Amino acid sequence: MQSIIPQLIANSLIAGSIYALVALGFNLIYGTTKFFNLTHGVIAAIGGYVVYFLTKKLGSSFPGAEALEQFFNSGSFGIFTTTILAVAFSALVGWLLNKFLFKKLRARKASQMVYLVASLGAFTCLQAFLAILFTSQFQTLSTGAGDIVTYNILGGIITQVQLIIFISVIVIMIALGLFLKKSLFGKSVEAISDNEQVAKIVGIDTEKVISRVFVIGSAIAGLVGVYVGYDTGLEPTMGMNLLLKGVIASIIGGIGNVYGGVLGAFLLGFVENFGIWKISGEWKDAIAFVLLIVFLLVRPQGILKK
Repeated sequence: MQSIIPQLIANSLIAGSIYALVALGFNLIYGTTKFFNLTHGVIAAIGGYVVYFLTKKLGSSFPGAEALEQFFNSGSFGIFTTTILAVAFSALVGWLLNKFLFKKLRARKASQMVYLVASLGAFTCLQAFLAILFTSQFQTLSTGAGDIVTYNILGGIITQVQLIIFISVIVIMIALGLFLKKSLFGKSVEAISDNEQVAKIVGIDTEKVISRVFVIGSAIAGLVGVYVGYDTGLEPTMGMNLLLKGVIASIIGGIGNVYGGVLGAFLLGFVENFGIWKISGEWKDAIAFVLLIVFLLVRPQGILKK
């Protein structure tokens, strides 16, 4: 009898990769601004729906759009192009939210509760907009089961999309970590994270840096949405689950720590998938929150301190 362990490991790595990408963007924004940006989840959903619109709905939007939709469905180049557009649009949404909502709240020195309520309101509005525009019906970006490429790695089956997701996490984590450590922008981010007022005194344009942080974090979130759309599918409410798992991963890994969030994400992925090995999959979310509670009680600072 073939062991199920390799497949559980594969599933854990893929789930951890998705959570890690969410945590990377969330941790970057939180580490700089010190507030829980709840819109991060819905921005991920927006990224997925941008690709869905370009590949499934664009042709009926205006005369002559059929040729453009065919181009976006033209193999690997079309997938790459739509992914870039989705990431760029998600980054734009993040930039707009910061400019017209969060920046004004910072200027008024709003409390954390006001930030939380404002971001929750923006999340709800954007999620409702997705539901109105695309309906609440489950959608998928894949073209069909016959087009799915799979690999057998040490007994575990993963798809080509899942392999790309895993590789992307490693590449983005290393690139982002090096960028924040070596670049002037990264040093500015660290300075703002330590003390925003002192950063202003030494001449750092804090608003410009925070704006760029929102762009980078939102771009990563948009990429998550695209990956989830190709891997499992899309629905307007998907953002909340992604957000919760990303936040849990960030907290258990070390809130505000880029590498800690990734480590927490993979730990969460393994605990979830091995936790439901002998029980119903409906317990997956409960297991995630039990893990969170354990860390809050035993090690509230997370695995890695900022």
